[in-house]
Amino acid sequence: MNEIGLTQVLFVSTILFFIGVYGFLTRRNMVTMLMAIELILNSVNINFVAFNKFLYADKLDGTFFTIFIITIAAAEAAVAIAIIIHLYRNSKTIDVNDADLMKF
Repeated sequence: MNEIGLTQVLFVSTILFFIGVYGFLTRRNMVTMLMAIELILNSVNINFVAFNKFLYADKLDGTFFTIFIITIAAAEAAVAIAIIIHLYRNSKTIDVNDADLMKF
């Protein structure tokens, strides 16, 4: 039976990272951009866990960093959704190009 190695995990993480970057740069919907940022953060989490497992199996540093990033990502998502809701109430759109971000 083949064991999944570090190279395969890093390949999946790289693909996930570039999908997130592509989604962030090409989409104008703020919710989609937020999901793309979450994909980028999850690819970083996969890297932390993979390097922790394959290089430092006796330590839990990568796991602690991953838990910290998940906590920060949850707070970032809550704040971003609050901003998106506020923007939608003011401009009736969540498209970045159509919304007037300087209007108060």
